[in-house]
Amino acid sequence: MLLSKFKFLFINTKKIILPFMFICFTFLLIIFSGSNFEAAKKGINLWLNSVVPSLLPFFIATELLSYTNIIYYIGRFLNNIMRPLFNVPGEGAFAFLMGIISGYPTGAKIVSNLKENNICTKAECERLIAFTNNSGPLFIIGTVGTSLLFDTSIGFLLLFTHILACITVGIIFRFWKYKESDPYTRYKPNQKPRVTFNNLGDVIGDSIKSATNTVVMIGGFVVLFSVINSMLSNSNFYNVIINITSPLFNSIGIDNNFLQGIYTGLIELTNGVQYICNIPTKTISTTIIICAFLLGFGGISVMLQVLSITSKSNISIKPYIIGKLLHGVIAAFYTYLIISNFSYFNLNI
Repeated sequence: MLLSKFKFLFINTKKIILPFMFICFTFLLIIFSGSNFEAAKKGINLWLNSVVPSLLPFFIATELLSYTNIIYYIGRFLNNIMRPLFNVPGEGAFAFLMGIISGYPTGAKIVSNLKENNICTKAECERLIAFTNNSGPLFIIGTVGTSLLFDTSIGFLLLFTHILACITVGIIFRFWKYKESDPYTRYKPNQKPRVTFNNLGDVIGDSIKSATNTVVMIGGFVVLFSVINSMLSNSNFYNVIINITSPLFNSIGIDNNFLQGIYTGLIELTNGVQYICNIPTKTISTTIIICAFLLGFGGISVMLQVLSITSKSNISIKPYIIGKLLHGVIAAFYTYLIISNFSYFNLNI
């Protein structure tokens, strides 16, 4: 009897928690309307000046390529690498390569397309989603390395450990739902119309429409999480969490000055990395290692972007969450090893 009452209470709590959060969010929008307005403008500027120029062309390109045989040829050419290493078909290399080149959330978009077109099974797409959605070189080298840390070599270090960590995660996830798919049994792919000069206008128009919808959705997330970060900061939420967790971080050598940047980055990557890099410190290696973790994890904002993309394809978000946590930890560990063993990267004063 007591157990059934507990279950009833738990189920009812689950039903009201999201509505309660949305009500709190609405009230906080009103209470902190001034700072929220500035945060929203900052988010829109970030989206217009960074996200649209960097992601829209790649999204259009990937949509256009889906009307060609390129994914099929990549699959045939790289199957002998992708299957033994990651337990996915060779077509998964397209998501892996484009995810590295163009950054969040291109990898998730391509994996979703592979599932919708029956090129990969559900289990294979869940393995792929764990390691193919990554931060791009333009952001890691250009923004973090050159603009924020004023050292391009640090950007290359972070990119190297980021890629190495994502490959490691992919190898680990080759065992995800290992018994649920037969590597010798393939689905019959859904055939998209191939691009010709006769249907070129329709193909380009459809590709632009699909890419624009995705970029607009990402823009909404950028603005939303800029506002959320502003509200959490102005409501002293971060200060409360920092006071609770500081003993744990201090025990592993992370100063309290870094904590708000870490929590900001866990929610939204760009603002968190910017906050961390702007902290004046003599232990530069700590800054670099924390940036490696945040770049690998990607933040809750990106996680929800991925969920909005993959939910239509019935791909579970669970392997993505586990994979990104592993990615962040492994990238930070690899970065620590390199900084500790190569004096060139040890920039502590």
